[in-house]
Amino acid sequence: MTDLRPGGFQQLPLIVKNLIIINVLMVLLQFTLVKTAHIDLSEILGLHYWASPLFRWWQPFTHMFMHGDPYDPSITFWHIALNMFALWMFGRILENMWGPKKFLIFYFVCGLGAALCHMGVLTVQNLPFQHELAQYKQHPGIIEFLRIANHYPMRVDIQSANHFLSQWENDPGSLKYMSDSIDLLATHLNEAMVGASGAVFGVLFAFGYLFPNTEMMIIPIPIPIKAKWLVGCYALIELFSGLRNSAGDNVAHFAHLGGMLFAFILLRIWRNTLRNRYY
Repeated sequence: MTDLRPGGFQQLPLIVKNLIIINVLMVLLQFTLVKTAHIDLSEILGLHYWASPLFRWWQPFTHMFMHGDPYDPSITFWHIALNMFALWMFGRILENMWGPKKFLIFYFVCGLGAALCHMGVLTVQNLPFQHELAQYKQHPGIIEFLRIANHYPMRVDIQSANHFLSQWENDPGSLKYMSDSIDLLATHLNEAMVGASGAVFGVLFAFGYLFPNTEMMIIPIPIPIKAKWLVGCYALIELFSGLRNSAGDNVAHFAHLGGMLFAFILLRIWRNTLRNRYY
C-alpha cells in the first residue's frame, strides 16, 4: 500500500530520483564551466525571451535543469535545495501512485506549460517597450535614452544607466556610446529564466488536488494546514507578487502559476478520459 503521508518513508522512485540527480549534476557542471572555461551554462540552456538573440528552440525544455546563478553559490544552493526538496516530498507520492511514465509526462507538461505562460506574460509586458526600443535604434540620443530609462524602470538598471550616462555626456556624439546605449536598454530582453519551479509547482498543485484534506506542518508554524489551503495560499501569493511586479523581484511568478494551470488542465483531461472508459 502506498504511503500518502508527505513525510512518510518509502523508497525513492525512479523518475524523481533521476530528476534530482540530473539537477544536482547540472548545478555542479554550471559552477565547473564558469570556473574553468568562463562559460555560463544558464545563458545557453536557460529560457530567454523569444525576441532575444539568445533564444534557442531547446530552452523551454532545458531551463528546467538550470538553477540559481553560477556566480552566487548561496542563491544557487537555496534555489535547487527548495525545488528538489519539494520534488522529493510530493513527487515521490505521485510517481508511486501513477507510475514512472505518467509522472514523467506530467512533470514535463507542467514545466513546458510554465515556460509558455512565462513567455506569454513577457510578451504582453514587453511589446510596448520593444516598440519604443525599435524607434530608439533609428535615432539614439541621451535625451531619448533618459526618457525610456525613466519610463521603464523595471526593464532598465537605473544604477548602470546613470553610470553609463556620466561617461556618455562627456562625448554625446560618440557612435560607440550610442551603440552601447541600445545594448543597455535591450539587456532586460536578454535575461534568462532558470529552474524547475514551474514543474515543481505543478507537482505541488497535483498533490493538493488529489489529496486535498491531507494535513501538513509548515515550518516554523506549528499549526497543521490542509493541502488544498496550502496550494491555494501559494497560488494567491504568486498571483499577487506577479501582478505587483516590484523592483528587484527576479522570480518568475507567472511561470509558477503556469505550472499549476497546466497541472490542473492535465489532471482534468486524465480524469475525464478515465471516466469515459467506464461509460
